[in-house]
Amino acid sequence: MKYALIGCGRVAYNHLKAAKENGFEIVAVCDIEPDHIFDLYTRAALTPEEAGAIARYEDWNRLFDCEKPTLVSIALPSGLHAACAKDAVRRGIHVIVEKPIALSLQDADELIALARETGAKVCACHQNRFNLAVQEMRAYLEKGCFGVLSNAAVTVRWSRGRDYYSADDWRGTWAQDGGALMNQSIHGIDLLRWMCGGKLATVYGVTRRQYHPYIEAEDVGAAVLQFENGVIATLEGGVNVCGPDLEEHLTLIGSGGTMKLGGLNASTVEYKYFAQEGEAAKNALHEIAPNLYGNGHVSLFKDMAEAIEEDRDPYVTAQDGRDALETVLAVYLSSKTGRPVSLPLKDVSTLDIAGLFD
Repeated sequence: MKYALIGCGRVAYNHLKAAKENGFEIVAVCDIEPDHIFDLYTRAALTPEEAGAIARYEDWNRLFDCEKPTLVSIALPSGLHAACAKDAVRRGIHVIVEKPIALSLQDADELIALARETGAKVCACHQNRFNLAVQEMRAYLEKGCFGVLSNAAVTVRWSRGRDYYSADDWRGTWAQDGGALMNQSIHGIDLLRWMCGGKLATVYGVTRRQYHPYIEAEDVGAAVLQFENGVIATLEGGVNVCGPDLEEHLTLIGSGGTMKLGGLNASTVEYKYFAQEGEAAKNALHEIAPNLYGNGHVSLFKDMAEAIEEDRDPYVTAQDGRDALETVLAVYLSSKTGRPVSLPLKDVSTLDIAGLFD
């Protein structure tokens, strides 16, 4: 399968590694900064021969037209995700898009519509769905072991300081990024919506910029979410931890069972009890990962290749990416208005929230 990587920054190594481990033919990379490509190749320990066989571009459209890849993955700054994905899909190229899939619901909807028209498949890169702990929770859920869900919670308590934000001028801006909920917490938000039934009824949220006056967006946020099926959930996400990253927890509580995932990225089963099993288990599973991004990219890329070969939807769809985006935008909108927000939302973007903390 001919594969190309668009964007060679912070998360790009995980994409290149996943492509290599799945045996893709890596034909090209694209980035406007040569140092990004050099750093990526160094991290990936590519030999001069391997690196020399990969074409380099600064313009993604030129790459699409010259190399004609079957699949591309997009690891650009968030504000460029949708434009690049739409350009690829118009050409019938299949796409894996880093989170968030877009920064506006209009762009997300246009991408979904284009994919439907052209037949190109679009996968939102929410790789934590493939964590072993998350897969175990999902298996219990699909077997009905939780019974009727009552409530759920996700917490993302990480640390990002001035060095992180100053490394790239797009970070923390409304036009190109968003804040701690859109960038760092969106994986946990995706898991929450996926586990709780997907469709949200109302969201009431509060966001603040507590410790990072040099960014535009929030560094912490919290929300109460009510799903159409009656499940109540809470969300807390932020980057204000003093010290290193602390945790990402996901908890589900149902009439037949309780389960809590933890670790740095919901990769550990910290607690589980199911009435049909009759015995509580603590620290039942811990997945070792090389970095905060976990191991899920390899499985996500494998699934996308199989989806293309089998002509089916990928495990994580563009609609899933839209759902996570919609949730964050609902929290933002609620924080701006001071009122609960009813879903579904239409035509909302991060730019509608610009100036919130000015």
